[in-house]
Amino acid sequence: MKLCFSAVLTFLASLVLAHAAPEAFEVGPAQKGQLPQGKEADGIIGDFLLRNDKVEAVISGNLPLRRANMSTFYGSNGITPGCLYDLTLRGTNNDQLTIFAPAQQQGMVSWVRVVKDGHDGDAVVECAVTGANHDGVARYHQYQVRDGWEGVKVTTTLVNESAEPKKVSLMDKWTNFLRIGNALGIAWADAVDPADKAGYAYGLVDAPAGLVPTKPYDLAPGASVTVARFIAVGHSPVEALGVVAAQRGPVGQLTGTVRDQAGAPVASAEILVRTTGEFDANVGVVHPDADGHFAVTLPEGKYNATFTDLGRPDVVQTVEVKAGTPAKLDAAMAIASAIHFQITDDTGRTLPCKAQFLAIEGTEPANLGPQNRAHGCVDQYHSEKGDFRVQLPPGKYRVVVTHGIEYSHLEQPVTLAAGATFDFTGKLKRLVDTRGWVSADYHNHSTQSGDNTCGTPDRIINLAAENIEFAPTTEHNRLYDWRPIIYQLGLSSEIQTVPGMELTGSLAHLNSFPFKPEPFTQDNGAPVWNPDPRIAAITLRDWQGAEPDRWVQINHPDMVKDFIDADDDGHADGGFHGLAELIDGIETQNGNSTDILAGQPFRIGKNSQGKESVQPVREFIWLQMLNRGHRYAAMAVNDAHTVYGNGVGGWRMYMPSKSDQPEEIDWRENCRHAKAGHSYLTTGPFLQVLTDDGTGPGDTTRAVGGSVKLKVRVQCTDWIDIDRVQVLVNGRARPELNFTRAANPKMFRDGVVKFDETIEIPLHESAHLIVVALGEHSDISLGYGTSSQAKMRPCAYHNPIFVDLDGHGFTPNGDTLGFPLPVAKMTVEEARRELGAATSAPK
Repeated sequence: MKLCFSAVLTFLASLVLAHAAPEAFEVGPAQKGQLPQGKEADGIIGDFLLRNDKVEAVISGNLPLRRANMSTFYGSNGITPGCLYDLTLRGTNNDQLTIFAPAQQQGMVSWVRVVKDGHDGDAVVECAVTGANHDGVARYHQYQVRDGWEGVKVTTTLVNESAEPKKVSLMDKWTNFLRIGNALGIAWADAVDPADKAGYAYGLVDAPAGLVPTKPYDLAPGASVTVARFIAVGHSPVEALGVVAAQRGPVGQLTGTVRDQAGAPVASAEILVRTTGEFDANVGVVHPDADGHFAVTLPEGKYNATFTDLGRPDVVQTVEVKAGTPAKLDAAMAIASAIHFQITDDTGRTLPCKAQFLAIEGTEPANLGPQNRAHGCVDQYHSEKGDFRVQLPPGKYRVVVTHGIEYSHLEQPVTLAAGATFDFTGKLKRLVDTRGWVSADYHNHSTQSGDNTCGTPDRIINLAAENIEFAPTTEHNRLYDWRPIIYQLGLSSEIQTVPGMELTGSLAHLNSFPFKPEPFTQDNGAPVWNPDPRIAAITLRDWQGAEPDRWVQINHPDMVKDFIDADDDGHADGGFHGLAELIDGIETQNGNSTDILAGQPFRIGKNSQGKESVQPVREFIWLQMLNRGHRYAAMAVNDAHTVYGNGVGGWRMYMPSKSDQPEEIDWRENCRHAKAGHSYLTTGPFLQVLTDDGTGPGDTTRAVGGSVKLKVRVQCTDWIDIDRVQVLVNGRARPELNFTRAANPKMFRDGVVKFDETIEIPLHESAHLIVVALGEHSDISLGYGTSSQAKMRPCAYHNPIFVDLDGHGFTPNGDTLGFPLPVAKMTVEEARRELGAATSAPK
């Protein structure tokens, strides 16, 4: 009886599962834990969850300012309620979709609601925009799932409620992907990082005859048009494409396995699929699972399949797919060639690091993957630990391993044979003595910001590999906290963060911290940007309650508009009055220049259209502002959006710290030192400057006998050098305070310590002093290889040391350094005349 009763229960349970209804419901506080997760997950309370036995999707609710993230779409019409935000296979939490906007749906909607909750087998969520709110054309989008569907059917109806004919667009839009295509009338997309093993596809399944979605559709008064498309998700683009194809007609099943010659699965392989014959098309890519297996469906026909994997020869096969007849496609690939790294510091501790693979002697340049991921970006690999393996095509490489600018480097030519593994071991030794100081970068981004697709773990690995020890979380318009991911990666002993944000709009951007993210709310509870930077700064100061140590900085500032000519009318008006007192710092450095020694407030360059334009020199204008009494601190950041190219490490700051251990860094202490200007800005040299009485950057000292002495010490790791030290006095580069390796060889050294001298500065007025250490005849290419950062010169300088000459305090001299303050609306011809006049004027 027990056996029989158990069998009945099992049978009944199977019936329940077999007939489990799909669901559609609004997400409230009690349901927020049911929202799917993933790299691009954006669901919040007030959205709608749509799911069946195969997939789960999020439709954005009709909520104030609803948007997926900062830059899905720009402008006043950038909000996107009623769109498909998240789509992933159920239970995988692997969403890679930022948005699918049917018929380019954007802007305000009239409602988003559940039409069918799923109990009858259909779950439907509807978004509507009435004609009154959309130029007389009503728009209705219905998102539908049924059990068994590996995707969502999206039906759009447009109704012309006006008395005039209308041209309407039925073209859909989705973001963000790097590898996309269109085959067999189906659009497909691969995840930004192929290692995430996810793909999407969509195509029309019902539409009027002859309709072409990419062309405007004529809609007569009172007429309507309806189209339906199916958007599918799978473990790969080809899997998703096959799901869409199955909605249209007969498909056949294709299965297979990818193994190497030793029988081990090749999970990292990709199978590139193309149609054959007259209409050759790229069908997409298949990603096998961890066991090397794959299973997809495809329309009937013949296909070419290229099995490819780094470090192995391609395998090409042809297969014919027929409905009702399973096809098999197995591949045996060669053993991969690879380099196995074991990198430690000089104590034997495993170390995050960056490896470069620079092809030499006719070897093709390496391409390990997209530039926005850590584990293989172009010809680099950033690792969170020193023990890692990188597959590479056979050939000859110059391999360089680094861990930022305080450590030595490892460099070795490697000849990699087919099928071989080369063991690369070594110690990265700490060379530069930075005790009492920690490196920091106050401005970086990951995919949470929306204007880039760098994974958040990838950004953190990038920071750790470059030895940035303190990096506040500064995603665009979203309160966020990197700490949980730092812990997951095992990097809490390498890097410290504090939750914050970048408040972003079309004008001034401001970084601020700390804040407390509010999960499952729009922008995690972030404030809304205001075009007046003073209002934005005040908002940040008081958001979530006043915090005395809160940091506020202006990013990549428009020095002319912000501080000189606010209304852009060509006349100096003081900029936004009071702004200087509301901020703590400005980014003087977030690019590849050494403009601290430019000697002019602007240059003539080319704009994005290739036309000549007047381009302000931010660092020079900062010096002018210092002479007018401004006291905000200079900041060096990377504003990184990728890992390769625009990654971290090019610029950084050093601030005093009671502890040299990243996990013990106190953000309050770091912030207080940053506000006080106790910081050095550098692309590589570690500069230290003190007066005789121990006064350093940001502080004020008293001159003795009409002069002050500066103790200047510069250290560099073994891949960085300097050959010039220049002292700026009130922003002016005095010729007698310019020291070069060529003219003053006894002042410069080889080894780690490049310069260690005391320089006397005679003064006739109060002054602010800045020392610049520069490698005029070198760059930092050894540490950055083929990346654009490699062209930067070694450069370091500090926030000013203020000198009181007469005992009445430091008094700015008002000197504009030979140029009037720059204003907006200056023509190229006017700029040339001004530069020429300044050059010919007596010094």
